[in-house]
Amino acid sequence: MYRGRVLVAAIVVIASLGVLRNVKARPASGGLLVIANQKEHTVLVVDPDERKELAKVVVGVNGHEVMVSKDGKFAYVPIYGNSGVGRPGTDGSTIDVVDLQERKLAATIDLGKPLRPHRAEWGPDGLLYVTAELGNAVDVLDPSTRKIVAEIPTGQKESHMLVMSPDGRRAYTANVGAGSVSVLDVAKRSLITTIPVAKMVQRISISPDGKWVYTHDQDAPRIALIDTAANKIANWIAVPTPVYASEPTQDGRWLVTLDRGGNAYVIDLQSMKVAHTLKISDGASEILIRPGGAVAYLSGTGA
Repeated sequence: MYRGRVLVAAIVVIASLGVLRNVKARPASGGLLVIANQKEHTVLVVDPDERKELAKVVVGVNGHEVMVSKDGKFAYVPIYGNSGVGRPGTDGSTIDVVDLQERKLAATIDLGKPLRPHRAEWGPDGLLYVTAELGNAVDVLDPSTRKIVAEIPTGQKESHMLVMSPDGRRAYTANVGAGSVSVLDVAKRSLITTIPVAKMVQRISISPDGKWVYTHDQDAPRIALIDTAANKIANWIAVPTPVYASEPTQDGRWLVTLDRGGNAYVIDLQSMKVAHTLKISDGASEILIRPGGAVAYLSGTGA
């Protein structure tokens, strides 16, 4: 995959999607979507051109996010548990591995303790970086051995979402209940600093050139614009309602955002103003900009 997310109305809860290529069994002309369907405890393989579900694979309770290997062979689904961030419930301790060619569960990686693993991202070193929410850390997994090889402390509670810089030198986590962003040195496996943002934040994205990180105040209608050279908030982007997630287009011109109430705001990053407002499904939670940049997929967890 490279990152993912979607437009599929018949799904109970979709949290994350991945773009999948090189898959046997009639791949779509523009690639496939791999979708974590939380409430059904499945992973879906969808043809986005035909808007058709091609396969469904049962995974653990609950997979909130999914990340596809760069060769398109496997999907990694952190098994978070049956609750939301900061809420009581089961505490996941595994990552399910789905074989996307055979379209079946291939393996389950045991993380050794309850961690509520959530967002996964590939590093340029070929390792998989996964937020370990209860460990206040990012775990580093070797996909060849399917074992944890390192842990990077975030220094904050509820490190829920993760982005990597384009050069792979830095990682950034959105720490929901702490209302902050942690800046991590990937090579040294260490915490560089934490950036206070708000009482509570949700989700995080990074510009294609790695110069800016975006995260979202959950109590005020504003997006923090973090300068990654200074590791400080450089500005705020005003929005009509508090937004939950964002994703920049590959040309760096637009920031696609969504709130939980059925609105998607497309922000012009030159003027730092909302240029377009679109009506979407209630409870949306994740965004994927399709390779090529012409289409965004928005998951509708309330629909």
